[in-house]
Amino acid sequence: MSLLKQLIIDDKSLQKLEEISNIEEFIEFISPYYPNLSIKEYTIEKIEQALYHIYFKLVGKIMQYSPPNMRSILRDYLLKYEIMNIKQIILGSILGMSIEEKKKNVNYLIEEYLENVDFIEDLIKISSLDEIQLFMKQTRYNKAVREGILYFKKNNEIFVLEAFLDQLYYKNLIKKKHTFNKKENVMINLFVDYVSEIYNLNIIYRGIKNKIDKKLLAQFLLNNYLFLNAYNINYLLYLDDVNDFISVIYNYFKKNKEISPFFRIFGLNEKHILLSLEKLFQKYYFKKFQVKIDDIDFLTIYKILELVIKKENEIRFIIIPKVVKITHEKFRNLKS
Repeated sequence: MSLLKQLIIDDKSLQKLEEISNIEEFIEFISPYYPNLSIKEYTIEKIEQALYHIYFKLVGKIMQYSPPNMRSILRDYLLKYEIMNIKQIILGSILGMSIEEKKKNVNYLIEEYLENVDFIEDLIKISSLDEIQLFMKQTRYNKAVREGILYFKKNNEIFVLEAFLDQLYYKNLIKKKHTFNKKENVMINLFVDYVSEIYNLNIIYRGIKNKIDKKLLAQFLLNNYLFLNAYNINYLLYLDDVNDFISVIYNYFKKNKEISPFFRIFGLNEKHILLSLEKLFQKYYFKKFQVKIDDIDFLTIYKILELVIKKENEIRFIIIPKVVKITHEKFRNLKS
């Protein structure tokens, strides 16, 4: 368990990380937190691929030594990455990519852990959208892909396909609530509730920004809540202005007794509202369980989820944005 903790970049190191402006130095600094990190090309894409590859290997190692229930939880968690693979493959088919080109966009480690390598290999070989739809007919992805492809054909827009596939991931998590033992349930259910709420807010925010039809948007929402309720979500759904959305969200969380103490400390960044909310929810989530980690069984679950959740967010929210910033600054310096 102590090894898992050592792989998460601590707050002090994160502060040092912010001061680094050289990409080689930056990669060297994070290497101890990403075992066997090897990057040949210091591009944003290659760095991101290398980091996620190590992240997936860590999750796979944890699965290997976890009891059956935790393995099941982690498999459900990894489903969102299979969905990312599927999105990439279908988009590749839409763009007319070759089989080899599509393969480059797929992370096969995920499919190994989920025992779906053959499924993904067969999907990659299909170029026609009609054939993809037919291929998916006997899978859990049938409805999402069918509706998404139908909408794409009519509107030349992949938003619906992506939204239905994303929704499927969260619906699967919600379906698994209350199926584990008492200690697992406490942590898993709250995790499911917080990611579901972030998902609902994300869908509404994107819908407002892209002027998506409200009735269509409503189909993607989840009937699962944490700090908000069905009335709150429905009210947000029918807003037409992003600034109104942010203002209402601000008032909701400011008044909510459970989250308001975290809201007062960490606040919300209006320019990056969804990212800010996700960080806020994560702070709340782990703080909620810190008082209980004297229980060895609870501690084991806590440490596994801490690594899986925090490590992913470390890549998404800290490392990749910093890599982008360093890369762009280097490019600007070369132009000047």
